[in-house]
Parts: sequence; C-alpha cells; structure tokens
Amino acid sequence: MRRSKTISLAEAVKDYISEMNLTGKLNEVGVINSWEGIVGKAISSRTTKIYIKDNILYVHLNSSVVRNELLMLRQVLKEKLNEKAGSEVIKDIVLR
Repeated sequence: MRRSKTISLAEAVKDYISEMNLTGKLNEVGVINSWEGIVGKAISSRTTKIYIKDNILYVHLNSSVVRNELLMLRQVLKEKLNEKAGSEVIKDIVLR
C-alpha cells in the first residue's frame, strides 16, 4: 500500500528520534564528542574518562594542575558545551 504523503529520509529519522525520546541522549553524546574541540588537545589528552549522568558532566583527569585550571573555568565550559548542544544538557561539571 502506498502512502499518499511521502517524506524525506531526514524527516523520517527526525520523527523516529523524537518518537523514541532519543533527543536528550543524542545531545549528551554530542557534548562528549565536542569536549576536545572546546578544551583543546592538551587538556583532552589528560582526560581519562568523561560521561554524563543526571545532567552532570563528570570528567576524570590525570593531572592536578589541569584539574585546578578547569575548576576556575567550570562555568565558562558549561556555557560553551550547552551552546554547542543547542540546549541545556549540562547543569554542573564535576572534575575528579
């Protein structure tokens, strides 16, 4: 049976994502993938683990100097990451 209204593949994928409530998770993955682009290669190379749980970004670092530097820039980082995602994905950043 043919549908009278045809839609593009992009529209079908967009409808599927919204119907399955995957928008939030896809935004979180986008934030994690944009980490290196925002903080730079030097800081990213000292990041051992990064994940998001309950809108809190957890970043594990292997350098105390980098950790202290990021503590001072935490608010700016949060704003840049949320701007990159297009919505408020990150409410707080925890550095370990």
